[in-house]
Amino acid sequence: MKRVAIIGAGPAGIEAAAVLANQNMEVLLFEKSLNTLSNLLDKAYLFPDFSLASDRVDKLNKKLLHPNIKLCCDTEIVDIKKDGDEWKVVDSKNTSYLTSAVLLTTGYSVFDAKRKEELGYGIYNGVITSVDLEKMIKYNQIENAMGEPPKRIVFLQCVGSRDEKSGNNYCSKICCVTAVKQAIEVKKLMPDTDVYIFYMDLRMWGQSFEEMYRESQEKYDVSYVRGRISEAASTFDKKIQIKAEDTLVGLPMKMTTDLLVLMVGMEASCGTKALADVLQIKGEYGFAQSLNCHLQDNETTQQGLFIAGSCKRPMGINETLADARSASVIIMDYLNACQENNDNRNQE
Repeated sequence: MKRVAIIGAGPAGIEAAAVLANQNMEVLLFEKSLNTLSNLLDKAYLFPDFSLASDRVDKLNKKLLHPNIKLCCDTEIVDIKKDGDEWKVVDSKNTSYLTSAVLLTTGYSVFDAKRKEELGYGIYNGVITSVDLEKMIKYNQIENAMGEPPKRIVFLQCVGSRDEKSGNNYCSKICCVTAVKQAIEVKKLMPDTDVYIFYMDLRMWGQSFEEMYRESQEKYDVSYVRGRISEAASTFDKKIQIKAEDTLVGLPMKMTTDLLVLMVGMEASCGTKALADVLQIKGEYGFAQSLNCHLQDNETTQQGLFIAGSCKRPMGINETLADARSASVIIMDYLNACQENNDNRNQE
């Protein structure tokens, strides 16, 4: 039985593990955290159908019951190197594993909003991130700095994305639609709350996303302002006053809000950066670099080393799962080719 090591037990790692296990392969699935799917656990609903995130978590975790999958949580991989025709994977406990192939699914981290000091995150209680709001929505506890239901919420797009100052010039892809989703969820819970979304450009790239954007305006009365917020400050009554420019009319504006929600972008995780560096596949911004973004997007310069999911670039859950399945098929093709070559050598 061929053995494959998968590093990272998020959606991509679990999906790939299930596909490979179903093809009679032994899978070692490593996760440095105590729990799998750490980035999904605090989400309430998923776009675009507002399905429960907990349902997706349950369905993915059930796949781990396959007898061919060995899950190793609280286990960080510190070194991966070629050992003849195999790969040697070493964890933080200095345990070594030999595998026929390695798949990196080390995922992403969210941008630290404290790096944008002018926006006041970590300084003013009324400034939160999209991650914070997601937890509030999940537990139906949306409150302002005074512990009261907010009468107005302002979302700011592209915090830590498309921003030279933060060092991330790329688009994080899911922030626009996440803001629309969260705005609708807020209006469902608190219909009388005024909701504004400040944006540079709205990028509704996925199926049904444009319809969701229109619905947010027509059904839920969410307001959109094309412009950037330059500064946020606290008022005497613990509200947040923002200074911005409405770029459609070319005029400066001020607005007071109970909550300012910073839509934080996606970055390469520390694990992605570290392993991509060790394996010499680190691309721009610290993400893992594929061999060819068109034809070999799951392959790398190292034979037998594959990548999938948001360790490559920002992507949503549906795209991540599809990419994991793609990587699994490519790994199976690679292992079958290796077996065929070995058989031919033995016959000579």
